[in-house]
Amino acid sequence: MKNQEVEFKTYLKNYPDAKGYFGQYGGSYLSAELQAAMDEITEAYHTICKSTRFISELRRIRREFQGRPTPISHLERLSNKIGTGVQLYVKREDLNHTGAHKLNHCMGEVLLAKYMGKKKVIAETGAGQHGVALATAAAYFGLECDIYMGAVDIKKQAPNVARMKILGARVIEVTDGLQTLKEAVDAAFMAYFEDYKNAIYCIGSVVGPHPFPMMVRDFQNVVGVEAREQFLGMTGELPDAVVACVGGGSNSVGIFSGFLDDPVDLYGVEPLGRGTELGDHAASLSYGEEGIMHGFNSIMLKDEEGEPAPVYSVASGLDYPSSGPEHAFLRDIGRVKYDVVGDEDAVNAFFELSRMEGIIPAIESSHAVAYAMQLAKTMGKGSVLIHLSGRGDKDMDYIIEKYGIR
Repeated sequence: MKNQEVEFKTYLKNYPDAKGYFGQYGGSYLSAELQAAMDEITEAYHTICKSTRFISELRRIRREFQGRPTPISHLERLSNKIGTGVQLYVKREDLNHTGAHKLNHCMGEVLLAKYMGKKKVIAETGAGQHGVALATAAAYFGLECDIYMGAVDIKKQAPNVARMKILGARVIEVTDGLQTLKEAVDAAFMAYFEDYKNAIYCIGSVVGPHPFPMMVRDFQNVVGVEAREQFLGMTGELPDAVVACVGGGSNSVGIFSGFLDDPVDLYGVEPLGRGTELGDHAASLSYGEEGIMHGFNSIMLKDEEGEPAPVYSVASGLDYPSSGPEHAFLRDIGRVKYDVVGDEDAVNAFFELSRMEGIIPAIESSHAVAYAMQLAKTMGKGSVLIHLSGRGDKDMDYIIEKYGIR
C-alpha cells in the first residue's frame, strides 16, 4: 500500500470515508442497537462541527479554561549534552489544563453530549489522564461521569484516581483479565450498551467504532495546527522530524495531522516493554496483524486463538493491544514510521528530561523523548519536535517505588 496515492492537502477532508474507513481500517462493527446509537452521534457531530456557535464555544473554552495555545520549549541543555548539533524541542501539552492532551477531545465530546441532551458520560482510562480530563469536562458542563479503570492501573495511578474522585466522577474498578486498559474498555462498552439512551461513551483515543477515530482526531488537530505555526515562528522553518508516542494514538495523530503535507519525517513510538515476546510489550503496529476488536478494524496483537493478546508496558496509557485505524493506514502508505522503545530507555529518558530541563514528563511521553534522543544521535544536524503529551506527576510514586531515584 505504500504506493497508494494520497493527497495530503485535502487529507483531513477525505479520510475517513463516509463509513469511517482509512483505507481498509476503521469502520464500525457493532450490534444493530448500538450502531443506531453511533449513527446518532455521527449525525450530531457532523451537524455541530460546522456550527459557528459550537466552534466559537470550543475556542473560548480552549483559550479561557484550558490555557491554549500551549507553548513549544527548546531543550537547549539536553540538545547540547547529546552533542550532535541536532536541536530538540517539545510541544508542551503537559501545560494544558489537567496536565495532558486529553482535555482537547474531552471538552469537545462533552459539549457534544450536552448538545445531544445526554445526562451522563462514560469512559475508560489507563494512565488516568483521560479519566481526569473527562471528569473535568463533566464537572464544567454539569454532567454525571463514570470512569472504568483496571485494578492494576488504579494502583499505579493513585494520584489521578484521587483527582477523578475529587472532581465528582465515579471510578469503577475493573477486576477482569489483566485488569488494565483493554478490560476497562470492555467494561465501559458494556455499561454504555445498558444506558446508551441517557449516556454517551467518550472514547479516550482514536480507537473504537466510527465516528470516534475521526472525531477525536479532529479535536486533537489543534495540537498540530498550533505546533506548526509556533515552530515556524520560533525558528523560521519546519522541524526535520516530529516524534510522538503511540498507544491508541490520539496524541500522535493530533500532532502528525499538522505536518502531513510537509517535508517532515514523522515517527510514532510504540512501547516495547520488557521485550519482543508476546505479553511483554504493546507494540501492535510493529508486531501485530489485522483484526477487529472494540468495534473497529485495525492492527492488533493476537494470541493463538486469534483473540486480543495480553499486553504490557510500564506506561498504563500505552498498554492496549491495538492502535487507531488511522495509524495503521499511515503506516501502510509509508507516511509515518513506527518504531519501539522499551521500559528501561523510557525510564532513563524520564529522569534525563527532568534533570536536564526541569520538565517531569509522563512515562508515556518519555517513550517519545527516548526515541528523539536516539534519533538525534543519528541525524548529524537539524531539529526534532517531540510531543510531550503529558506531565509525570501521576507517575512519580510508581517510578520511584519500582526504579528508585536515578
